[in-house]
Formats: sequence, structure tokens, C-alpha cells
Amino acid sequence: MRPLTAISSGLLLAACLLATSASAQTGGSEGLSPTLSAIKNAHTVRLGYRESSPPFSFLDQANRPIGYSLELCEAIVEEIGVEVDDPNLKIEYVKVTSDDRIDAVLQNKIDLECGSTTANSERGKRVAFSPLMFVAGTKLMVPKASSVQQLADLKGKTIVVTKGTTNEQAIQAADKKLSLGLNIAVGADHEQSYQMLVDGKADAFATDDILLSGLIVRHKSQDKFRVTGDYLSYDPYGIMFRKGEPQLAAVVERTFRKLGSNHDLVPLYNKWFIARMPTGEKMNVPISLQLEEAFKAMDDSASANN
Repeated sequence: MRPLTAISSGLLLAACLLATSASAQTGGSEGLSPTLSAIKNAHTVRLGYRESSPPFSFLDQANRPIGYSLELCEAIVEEIGVEVDDPNLKIEYVKVTSDDRIDAVLQNKIDLECGSTTANSERGKRVAFSPLMFVAGTKLMVPKASSVQQLADLKGKTIVVTKGTTNEQAIQAADKKLSLGLNIAVGADHEQSYQMLVDGKADAFATDDILLSGLIVRHKSQDKFRVTGDYLSYDPYGIMFRKGEPQLAAVVERTFRKLGSNHDLVPLYNKWFIARMPTGEKMNVPISLQLEEAFKAMDDSASANN
């Protein structure tokens, strides 16, 4: 993984993004912020989900949205119910992609985005994020028989990225810096990008390492593809929601503190990353030291506030 200084900086960034999300107005009926007021009036919370970001957000055999991020969002929905005094809030699942997910939040199409979204300073100017829920980084998926070990080995070759991702930006920056002359192809979602690699239309697929591993596991293609290369970006994940609503930000943060104080975060992680998922696959990805420390910090914070 990244050096400890980079990890610490990333955790600090994630914390700062949460803090700065509570910087503007509240409003709405009955003293509730705009989003909470709308939720109370509609008795519904709209959760944005991804179709192909296992184990964070994906579809089961019956095409129902499931995943680690969605369970975290469902816990936030419970806390929203407490805040707006409506314990029977309904959930509406709304499909989003890597390209339209931020606009879905900004245009009030969803209330929470429950996928695999990196909380960075650029995005933090437009939207708000929950506390840290995962740490990933850009790596490469290549055919097992490929000689590629790192990005430089792809000089003059084709690499596919998914539109609207931080990985796309990372590859473009590395290509320019290293003068690799890459042909950068773009997929509409992770599934399409993966299929381009399968079909031989690209020599590598670049996205977050955990998502690459998830796709390999879901497609049972461990004998065909492997994940390789140094980390080309540092990507702390968070649940995304509208900026400028400190009341909503407080509800989200309170949810994470409660999960931390109840020691529910690590078991929830293990359910999706260690144990067999409802769809039958196993990721077998132990929790990283930095994420475990972040979860412990939430537990300590909750204890301090009690």
C-alpha cells in the first residue's frame, strides 16, 4: 500500500471533506434542511446504486441492488428516520453510473450515492461525503499471459478506463508525465470496460484495485486475468450527498459513529469482503490497517461524545 504519510494525508483529507460539507445553510419546513424536509414529505429516501461495483454496489441474481455501500446507506436511512420522526421511511433505488452520479446528487435525483466513489478535494467543492468507508487505489487488470507488470510496460498500447472516474484522470496524468503514448479507451461503466479487455479491445483495464478484484471474482475469471502494477492514485471512498446541509451531514456522521460504537463496522466489512457474498462469491480481502484505524477512531469519537 501507500507510505504511511500518504495514508495519513488521505485520512485527513477525508475528514476535512466531511467537516467542510457542513458549511452552508439549513432550511425547509419544520426546521429541517432541504433534503431532510423533502424526505419527510415524500416518506422516501432515494439511494443511488451502481450495477457493477462489487462488493460495494451491484445486482444480485434477481437484479436487486445489494452491497457494502448500500448497507451503510440503509443504516443512514434509519438515522434519517429518527431525525425526521418517521420510522417507516421507504427506500427508492435509483441506478447511477460513474459518469452521472455527481450530477444525480446535484440535480436532486438521489439523496445518497451508495457506490464506490472517491472523496477528493475537487469533488468536495461540489458535494459532501461521509466518513471514510474504504481505501483503494488505481491498478491494472491484464490477461494472465501478458508480460505487463506496470503502467510503463503499456507504452504505445491501449488501456481502457471507465468514464467519469478518478482512474481516468490518473491514467491521463501518468500518460502525460511518462510520455507513454497510450491509447486511452473509455467504457460507460466497469462492466463495459471489463468486457473490452475480455474482447481483446484493450491491453489493460485501469480502475481501483478492489473493483478489479471484485470483477474477477464475479466473473470467475481468476485463471484469465490478474491485477498488477504500483498504485497510481490514492482513493478514499465515502457515501456522497448534497453539500451545504449541516443537518444532513450530522445525521450521516452520527450513523457512522453509532456503527463504530456498536462495533458493527468491522463485521459489516467482513460480511462483504471476507465471507461468501449473497451471490456466492468470496473476495477474501482482509481489512487494511488504515481502514481499521479509521473505524477505531470513529469508535473512540463516539465514546468521547457519550
